[in-house]
Amino acid sequence: MDYMKLEAVAMPVLISGLVLFMGFIVWDLARKSKAGGFGTSILFLALGLGVVGFVIKTLAVALIE
Repeated sequence: MDYMKLEAVAMPVLISGLVLFMGFIVWDLARKSKAGGFGTSILFLALGLGVVGFVIKTLAVALIE
């Protein structure tokens, strides 16, 4: 396996792991701060927008190439 194939596989896997870890951090932050349902939803919405931006960027780069 050459470097390009390894990078093509490792990048989505590692980014997905990072997103899951950030989700755990947000959930733990919401729980410890007693944010409630609405506050927790807002926290996850902010995280979700970042993830959606990353996915849109990836799709846009793939379409341009």
